[in-house]
Amino acid sequence: MDYTAAQSGFRQRMLQPSVRLRNSVMDGSDGSQLFEDTSGAGLGSQTVYRNQQAGPQAAGIPGQSLLSDPMSNLAMAYGSSLASQGREMVDKNLDRFIPISKLKYYFAVDTVYVGKKLGLLVFPYMHENWEVSYQQDTPVAPRFDVNAPDLYIPAMGFITYILVAGLALGTQNRFSPELLGVQASSAFVWLIMEVLAVLLSLYLVTVNTDLTTIDLLAFSGYKYVGMIVGVVAGLLFGKPAYYLSLLWCCAAIFVFMIRTMRLKLLSEAAAEGRLVRGTRNQLRMYLTMSIAAAQPIFMYWLTYHLIR
Repeated sequence: MDYTAAQSGFRQRMLQPSVRLRNSVMDGSDGSQLFEDTSGAGLGSQTVYRNQQAGPQAAGIPGQSLLSDPMSNLAMAYGSSLASQGREMVDKNLDRFIPISKLKYYFAVDTVYVGKKLGLLVFPYMHENWEVSYQQDTPVAPRFDVNAPDLYIPAMGFITYILVAGLALGTQNRFSPELLGVQASSAFVWLIMEVLAVLLSLYLVTVNTDLTTIDLLAFSGYKYVGMIVGVVAGLLFGKPAYYLSLLWCCAAIFVFMIRTMRLKLLSEAAAEGRLVRGTRNQLRMYLTMSIAAAQPIFMYWLTYHLIR
């Protein structure tokens, strides 16, 4: 018992200095310290740096409120109105040189029309009615009248002709991108020159007709169908087949152009089959024959070098 009491007293005497030391440290935190605690300062500087970085981002959020400002809304509305006015001006000026609204009429076709038109271009001999149908002084869309001109077949015919020409050059080991480009550009230039020559002839003869430049472009582009038939026949069956098929297609396009253009250029009396009288009507007849006769010449000129 005495030993235990002495041991407990010894422990109490040993714990008292440590308790006093802890109390002094805690009291020193409220009073003066021997050394300054810099860990808190380091944390404070990091917090300030983070706040500086977050400052511009946080400042950007109030800047977005400018979009809801009445002046900014007015500026946006004014800018959109200027853009719409500029687009309208561009559309008007573009329609003055390239009649977009009229071009839509020439591409209003369907599968039935394309099939009938291709048959008419290859075999026009049995067709009787060549007049274009009208509805309230406006020609009906091509898909409703096989006699109406279109630009779909000439455009697709031109592209197909270039592809077939490339195929023909490839079978002869003469294909090159440059040569194919020359073939395409030459065909396009001859087409433009043909249309310009017809327009000049119509001006010199002073023909009052409803033919437009797009109509002439469409009629001049129909010859590509016969050219494709001739080149494909030559590739499949040789040179004699090329000449025979091209001869047939040349005769077909000649008849097609005569029966189509005479209703556009000649007088009503000539369209009805009566005798054409007068110098002006004679000039119109010669012009019609010249336009029709030029088609076989161009067909042969643009295809003969593709078959060997």
